[in-house]
Amino acid sequence: MRSNIYASVLLISMTLTPGVVHAVFGDITLQRAAGDASAADTPPAVFPHWKHRIHYKCYVCHNAIFEMKAGANKISMKAIADGKYCGACHNGKQAWAVGFDSCNKCHKQE
Repeated sequence: MRSNIYASVLLISMTLTPGVVHAVFGDITLQRAAGDASAADTPPAVFPHWKHRIHYKCYVCHNAIFEMKAGANKISMKAIADGKYCGACHNGKQAWAVGFDSCNKCHKQE
């Protein structure tokens, strides 16, 4: 019951502020690599793990797309554009495509 109320509040808050990424418990913040020239200009991406988990079983992504160990996946925008990691699904066919017009769907603006 308590988790249903929590999930409802999260869904309502996301509906009220479209286009803004909210990091919540269970989400994964993907920090930019040290030395990445664009790191100062682009905030880290926030992966809404709970939202994906609602729709998919763990094995859909682990270990087929992502290793289940923090820091084991060397995720980059180039890799995503090449269809790896998030780009395996976010390709414009299965899910919205990753591109400059969708930056704020993942990169949290503080």
